Amino acid sequence: MKIKEIYIHIPFCVRKCGYCDFLSFQYNEETSEKYIDCLCNEILHAEIEDTEISTVFIGGGTPSVLGERDIERIMMTVSEHFLLSDDAEITIEVNPGTVTENKAKLYKQIGINRVSIGMQSSDDEMLKKLGRIHNKKQFLECYGRLRKAGIANLNVDVMSGLPGLTLEKYEETLKMVCELGPEHISAYSLIIEENTPFFELYNPDNGKKVSELPDEELERRQYERTGEILSMNGYHRYEISNYAKKGYECRHNTGYWRGVPYYGFGLGASSYIDGIRYSNVSLLDDYLKAGGIAKDTDSIIRLSKNDKMEEFMYLGLRMTEGISRKQFKNLFNEDIDDVFGKVINKYSALDLIMCEDDKIFLSERGIDVSNYIFSDFLM
Repeated sequence: MKIKEIYIHIPFCVRKCGYCDFLSFQYNEETSEKYIDCLCNEILHAEIEDTEISTVFIGGGTPSVLGERDIERIMMTVSEHFLLSDDAEITIEVNPGTVTENKAKLYKQIGINRVSIGMQSSDDEMLKKLGRIHNKKQFLECYGRLRKAGIANLNVDVMSGLPGLTLEKYEETLKMVCELGPEHISAYSLIIEENTPFFELYNPDNGKKVSELPDEELERRQYERTGEILSMNGYHRYEISNYAKKGYECRHNTGYWRGVPYYGFGLGASSYIDGIRYSNVSLLDDYLKAGGIAKDTDSIIRLSKNDKMEEFMYLGLRMTEGISRKQFKNLFNEDIDDVFGKVINKYSALDLIMCEDDKIFLSERGIDVSNYIFSDFLM
């Protein structure tokens, strides 16, 4: 039986954050109802073949902005059409300002067993600057409601590199989260994306408030303290931006980095099935008019052998355990050194890539410049 994963995109938020360039927009009940109809229709039309689903990830946007009935309907549709493995990891992303006690209870009742909370910072002033709809108190209430409801696998998102964020304030956020003891912590650095309000304010070239961004040394110290504080509190780094207690690594994302096929449902969602990558249309009107059956034909790409070898390298090296020479040989019938030996040797000589027996992985310094290294594996 083939193992696959499912990603479900909910493009609605209470309001869009200033730094966000994701495919999302303000929640509207009437539009949301139409969207859920189309989403469920799309799921029911998926060709499942001999497939078992190991993970489901409901992301966005802010999926928790939906009412209880909508989330329950989505999960019922997935369960009716697909065979979920007995130990399937089922995740929903939430914003602390949108999780009521009833929603928390419902998530547990319908089989959601992992919740990812978008906290970002414990500092109310910083949260306001980011455009978040919650404050520290609401985050703590949300966390408590989910624990009370019996959710035993929680992730908390935190962000570094924020405008005006001191090292001390960032450390306070990390320490507060560690005291709560979630099973997983995702630690991201702010990226100033084009076509966002933050780009106008903080664009390094001509932003109005670019001076508020941390300098290179402060950003480096925040990055270092992330690893130090989380390590001291029992979290191990298993991917460039992700830390977990033993046994709580995000299985959905790990599957993505290891090349596990996945279905993507919803507006703009991407899929990877039978060596083909494709996406749904990204215009809401087009998606609704098509009843959810709306692939973007221009996005369809059948991966060549070279494409797959490239992805094996730059996705697999995101994980701290690295990649396996033996697995590369089994998948592609090629010796990894014959294909990528020059690149591996180049960065090994710089102590950026480490080679130990069957394993090839990035060093700590290599993780710092990972994007630069990954680009060298493009054929």
